[in-house]
Amino acid sequence: MEGRDVRGHYEELAAEYDEHWVYDPGYVPWMSGRIVEALTLGRTDRIADIGSGTGLFAREVVRHVQPQHPVLCVDPSEAMLLRLGSPPPPGLTPVVASAEDLAEGRASLPFEQLDAMWLKESVHHVADPAHTLQGLADRLAPGGRMLVVMLPASIQYPLFAAALARFEELQPDPTGIEGHLRTAGLEASLTYVEHELRIDRNKYFGMVRARYMSLLSTFTDSEIEKGIEEMQVAHPEPVLVFPDRFAFILGKRAGEG
Repeated sequence: MEGRDVRGHYEELAAEYDEHWVYDPGYVPWMSGRIVEALTLGRTDRIADIGSGTGLFAREVVRHVQPQHPVLCVDPSEAMLLRLGSPPPPGLTPVVASAEDLAEGRASLPFEQLDAMWLKESVHHVADPAHTLQGLADRLAPGGRMLVVMLPASIQYPLFAAALARFEELQPDPTGIEGHLRTAGLEASLTYVEHELRIDRNKYFGMVRARYMSLLSTFTDSEIEKGIEEMQVAHPEPVLVFPDRFAFILGKRAGEG
C-alpha cells in the first residue's frame, strides 16, 4: 500500500466513496450550502467543481441554485466521474481533467471563462499550488470567484497518532493558500466553518480500514491495524463525536471597469 499514487487510491475507492459520507446525512447539504453562500452563486453563473469526485457537492449545489448552465464536475479520475451516472443527471457535466490540466489550458470546457469555481479538499494533491492557482484564477471572468475549501493545519479527528502526525506533515497551511490567491491577483480572505460529526465507532474504524482519507493510503495494512488498536483503546465510546473544521479561502477577481 505504501507509496501508491493518489489517482490510483481514488480509482479503487470510487465504488464506495459516497458511503463514507452517509454516516452524517446532514453533512453534504450543510457543506454545499456553505459553498453556495461563500461564492454567492446565482442562476446565470458558469460554475466548476474542481476535484469533484463523484459529484456529491455539485449535485447539492445544483439543487440549491438551479443554474442555467450545467455545473462542470472536473476530476482526473474517470472512475469517480462515472459514479455521476450514464448519462449524468441534468445540471452536471463531467470533465476528466486535473486542476493542473485546467490551469494549463489542457482541458476542453464549454465556457471560455468561469464565474465561480471551488476546490474542496483537493488543493493538497496539487504539486505546485502557487502555479496552479494562478492558472485557475486566469480562467475567472471579471467579478469571478474561487473558493478553496480545506482542512486546517491540524485536525481533531479520532485517528491514531501516526496518522495525525502525517496529516500535519502533508497538509498545506491555509494562510499560504490565501497568499497564493493574492499573488494570483485576487482579493482574498480566510475564514473557518465548523460542523459537528457523530459517527458509530465501528463504522469509523471500517472507514479507516478502507482508507477514506488519502493520507491513510501511505500506511501499510499492518500499520492501519496497529493504528486501529490504538484508536480502540483511546475511544471506547460507541458513538464518536468530533469537530470537522474547514478553512474557506475565497478569492475574488475585480469586476469590469
